[in-house]
Amino acid sequence: MMKRYVMLAAALLGATLGLWAKTPVIGISSYSESGRCQVNMTYVNSVRMAGGVPLVIPVTGDDAQIDLVISAIDALVMTGGEDFDPLKWFGEEPVRGLGEVVPERDEYDVKLVRAAVARGIPVLGICRGEQLLAVAFGGSLWQDIPSQVPSSYVKHRQSPTSGAYGTHSISITPDSKLAKILGKDKAVVNSFHHQAIKDVPKGFKVTATSADGIIEGVERVGKLPGFVDGGGIIIGVQFHPEVITNAGNPEFLPIFRFIVEEACK
Repeated sequence: MMKRYVMLAAALLGATLGLWAKTPVIGISSYSESGRCQVNMTYVNSVRMAGGVPLVIPVTGDDAQIDLVISAIDALVMTGGEDFDPLKWFGEEPVRGLGEVVPERDEYDVKLVRAAVARGIPVLGICRGEQLLAVAFGGSLWQDIPSQVPSSYVKHRQSPTSGAYGTHSISITPDSKLAKILGKDKAVVNSFHHQAIKDVPKGFKVTATSADGIIEGVERVGKLPGFVDGGGIIIGVQFHPEVITNAGNPEFLPIFRFIVEEACK
């Protein structure tokens, strides 16, 4: 009888380990507010809907802890949030339209994404997370689109309109990963930003733009000079696919499925 119990326990353990092995862990960057580390549930739910196990990563500047976290995940989603410090990260004086800057989060985000890229795990940057790809790897940002880009006429900050609803169109580069993921070269997206990528870092290309030319998508196409680079997939979008996805519209769920599939590799 005891032998039967041992064999049953071993079988259950094997099945559990097998399930874990097939279900990738997707790290999600957080933000700190009022003494809490938080992330919107739309990110968590979108990862779940795509078949991944979401793991929210606390804000920290500790290199050793960041390395341990990166070693425990199979892909990384960098989330939206505050503005970056332009003086520190790309050598520009702040303009009047600059919003809230949180130095602790800037440091955390940059360390986290560089560690993920060094290890070669897939990275998805969303809104601030897309801007982070420029900040962390040698590019720069428009600090405030309305005051710095006179030719911009699209409303890029749609509040108070719900994020579940798309308010402007984007054109997607036909041969890009984003086009292949979504299966089309145009989409209507939500929009909650006043910053955007200005100078695209070496090793990246633009994959989507709004009608007024603001960058709405990027992806890695080559090595990132000057940085430790494990060669993993890196994509970024300026809109918020997780909000539309968790609102029940499956149009952008393939973005999360793509990252989960890449994590399985």
